[in-house]
Amino acid sequence: MSTESKDIRNVIVLGHSGSGKTTLVEHLLFAGGGVTKAGSVDKGDTVSDYNEDEIERKISINSSISHIISNNTKINLIDTPGFNDFIGEVIGGLRAADAAIVVVNGVSGVEVGTERYFKMAKNAGIPIALFVNRLDKELSDFSRTFDQCVKKFGKHCVAVTYPIGSTASLTGVADLLMKENFDKLDGAGKDEAQTMMESLTEDVAEVDDTLLEKFLEKGDLEQGEKTKAFKKAFLGGNIIPVFAGAASADIGVNSLLTSIVRSFPSPLDCKPVEAANLGTKEDVTLECNPTAPFAGQVFKTISDPYIGQISIMKVFSGTVASNAGGYNTVRSEKEKLGQIVLLNGKKDSPVDMLKAGDIGCITKLKNTHTGDTLCDEKHPVLFKPIDFPEPAISFSIKPKTRSDEDKISTALHKLTAEDNVFKINRDPQTREMIASGMGDLHLNIMVHRLRTRFGVQVDIGTPKVAYKETITSHADAQYRHKKQSGGAGQFGEVWLKVDPLSRGQGFEFVDDVVGGAIPGPFVVSCEKGIRASLDTGILAGFPIVDVKATVYDGKTHPVDSKDIAFQIAARHAFKDACQKARPVILEPIMDVDILVPDEYMGDVTGSLNQRRGRIMGMEPGEGAETIKAQVPLDEMYKYVNELKSITAGRGTYTMRFNHYEVVPSNIAQVIIANAAKHKQEEKEE
Repeated sequence: MSTESKDIRNVIVLGHSGSGKTTLVEHLLFAGGGVTKAGSVDKGDTVSDYNEDEIERKISINSSISHIISNNTKINLIDTPGFNDFIGEVIGGLRAADAAIVVVNGVSGVEVGTERYFKMAKNAGIPIALFVNRLDKELSDFSRTFDQCVKKFGKHCVAVTYPIGSTASLTGVADLLMKENFDKLDGAGKDEAQTMMESLTEDVAEVDDTLLEKFLEKGDLEQGEKTKAFKKAFLGGNIIPVFAGAASADIGVNSLLTSIVRSFPSPLDCKPVEAANLGTKEDVTLECNPTAPFAGQVFKTISDPYIGQISIMKVFSGTVASNAGGYNTVRSEKEKLGQIVLLNGKKDSPVDMLKAGDIGCITKLKNTHTGDTLCDEKHPVLFKPIDFPEPAISFSIKPKTRSDEDKISTALHKLTAEDNVFKINRDPQTREMIASGMGDLHLNIMVHRLRTRFGVQVDIGTPKVAYKETITSHADAQYRHKKQSGGAGQFGEVWLKVDPLSRGQGFEFVDDVVGGAIPGPFVVSCEKGIRASLDTGILAGFPIVDVKATVYDGKTHPVDSKDIAFQIAARHAFKDACQKARPVILEPIMDVDILVPDEYMGDVTGSLNQRRGRIMGMEPGEGAETIKAQVPLDEMYKYVNELKSITAGRGTYTMRFNHYEVVPSNIAQVIIANAAKHKQEEKEE
């Protein structure tokens, strides 16, 4: 029996690493009857962190889906990693969530990740609640942390529960909305809680002029009025509820669970989802209507070693039954949907159907990937793709053995299907396989998974930069190739000139031979020889670009002139001319957009200058600025680590290729010397 849309809550749990997200999810599952005993991150037996690398490192690496039924309400919980390296997991989860709980560490206060994920949830347009966790730990302080939340997230933060006791003497929470356990407070805590309760009542009253007037007259509202106004204020973003607790001690968890059921949005409370109607070619909005045509989107993919591919989908419209037919509008392919299951971490339970607003999984889809739309073939729609960030760091990877080489392609395909921020490509110039991700931790875990999941061993290293070579002036050269060795000889003489072209124009060949000095077929041989030499370079063996070669004269022999002779002569003449034409090395220059908190602007611009970067402009934002710069790619391969260090983990960047530019002479000398050394080492091998 599927759950009705009005009885569903889709909640994503966000927060800085170590704030206790997984522990909170575990104890919500326990409080709601989803598990008979709450697991522990330290013991490695939580529902959410079930992968071997998560258990080993005691951190969340993947987002995980679990659910409970509490008071006839199905709560889908999306537990997410706290490290920025795995931000793609958060982005996918936000597509399916209708509300967010941002977990705040009651000891450390508002941290980098707290701010980052709060902002992401806000940009996603979903209501946000805060859970101040770990209040049973030494040095924790609810009042201090609450004040930080108000400072960072605005005056709309309102306390909903207040701790009874503190640190080791924490025994429970008082519910300021429902006025439960208020009599257990005493002293300064009771006075502060009273003030917070009045502030809460005033803030929720502001959603209705009549209620506000009543509050101003009487100083309070009836319980039913307050509860109803609280939900309206929360769903409208007028308040940010703040809950107190200690998840590992089961303190404050039940109050939070009750509030999720009572006040968090159901899919029916959410705005319609935008999509493109492929039949009418018009943009449409889809209501959460179980009787409408089926339409859903896959927001996460798991590669299970036993089951195969698992596609996790949110149904935005209609109802979908197990073993029904579906249509993938991104791939333009029919899909057999198979058995639908609900997940609790790695455990699954089959269901007959999913209704609009619900989350479930489908196994063994043939050609469906994260972000794809599945729908009724007769009513084809297409949801907006999920906007994953571009990777920030790259390594070269090389299989250690022939056996590893045979297995690596399949393994990498499965890893990239699971993680849309992990990218693999082969550089056409250097022929290296390049793995790209969000940081060292991200890529190291992917290499670890290659070894432990798929038995593939790889060597990793810094990628080679795809340098190129060109010329900067005009030059002439001629070359005669003459070979006589008893039998038929070889003869070809070529006169040519070279000129630089504008950046990005590539290579141009011009036939300017007059009077038949070189017959037409041998002019073609000249072009073939020159093009063959473009890949071997002049200075350091990098490809030659942006050059025009003009063959204008030459000589032939009536017997010994051959295709190969003119290829060789043209190749030598071209290289001789290029060496005279002031050759230089070109390097790729990247457009880099760096989001930096205001207080770190000076340090970041200084670091860019040290990396030969040019600041192109700045865009102001709320508490942060975006620096737009152009930086050589060679300087950016590990910049993510330096930026984290400078900005205490708060700075992020994206980059994309812009153009090629001449390398400064001192750096070019180093590149040439390294190329010569590498060539010598290859000879010795």
